[in-house]
Amino acid sequence: MEHSEAFLRLVEAARLRVKEVPATDLPGLLAGRHDALLLDVREESEWRAGHLQGARHLGKGVIERDIVALCPDLERPVYLYCGGGYRSILAADNLQAMGYRQVYSVAGGWRELQHLMPVSVGG
Repeated sequence: MEHSEAFLRLVEAARLRVKEVPATDLPGLLAGRHDALLLDVREESEWRAGHLQGARHLGKGVIERDIVALCPDLERPVYLYCGGGYRSILAADNLQAMGYRQVYSVAGGWRELQHLMPVSVGG
């Protein structure tokens, strides 16, 4: 998908405030971290087509509304991924503005992660 210049400027501004982790680092970061929350912020149709095992779905359109019910602990590590790492940066930026202190966007997103970690379909 071709992204507009305005969208890319928005993402780049948020990227300055958000901590990113490379997709290749995520399996190691999650190993032994049972307290970490892995969130897929893609659209529901993308989620149903395939997602990482152990991930929870909370689409970018509702994450700010629903995150507190799923994760009331502002110190809990939260890793966000989307298709390529753009939407997850924007979502992470908003979660940080809400007070979450250990929020990470996964650079490369689903496009890279699906080759690195076990995948589930449906859901």
